[in-house]
Amino acid sequence: MLKLKFRNLHTTVVDSVNPASIIDFLFAGGVITLDDMRALQRIKDDPKQQCTELLIKLQTSQNPQAFVTLYLAIKREPCYQWLIERIDNVDRQTTDRLVQEQYSSEPTGECQSMR
Repeated sequence: MLKLKFRNLHTTVVDSVNPASIIDFLFAGGVITLDDMRALQRIKDDPKQQCTELLIKLQTSQNPQAFVTLYLAIKREPCYQWLIERIDNVDRQTTDRLVQEQYSSEPTGECQSMR
């Protein structure tokens, strides 16, 4: 579920998160390899590109803990508390949208004549 939440918030994460400390946390947690870390460090002068590449790496990862660890990395940074709240609210927003779509597509009870 976190994988989907991060996909839905991809642009927000890329625009808002400085990935430097998160990369270290993911490496320490065994989510990314030394080669991954080195590749990400090569583009450290462009934090948005670095964050994009990190998210792509995690989206294609087979590690079931990848997004749990990413969530924890972001959560431990006080400046990203607003992002944690958004991540936690993605389910509610998605559910609200689906309910709204369901209500708007329900029949009105009016008879439709056949031609």
